[in-house]
Amino acid sequence: MLHWEPPGGVLELNESIETGLTREVREETGLTVEPIALTGVYKNMTRGIVALVFRCNVVSGHLTLNDEVSGFQWATPDQVKALADEAFAIRVLDALTDRATPAVRHHDGIHVT
Repeated sequence: MLHWEPPGGVLELNESIETGLTREVREETGLTVEPIALTGVYKNMTRGIVALVFRCNVVSGHLTLNDEVSGFQWATPDQVKALADEAFAIRVLDALTDRATPAVRHHDGIHVT
């Protein structure tokens, strides 16, 4: 079965949030992006990991497959719900929602709690 999730990763120790965000997106997609809004903060309660999710604009580049990525897909909100675990789908859905403040959510690695 296909496992779909948005680009992401771990910041290097001496790396700023914006630098890490742009590095991870470039490594996983081939695109150079600029963040425009923090759309959510998500804590994996099982592993103690906090993820920050940003809506971004593409500045340059082309989608490029690599060792971490086997394909790309445009998806509607309903398709996102079907393709990704709830914990990842909610991040994309929150990023598509225009809010005054970022969403703050908790999950167990798969389901929002």
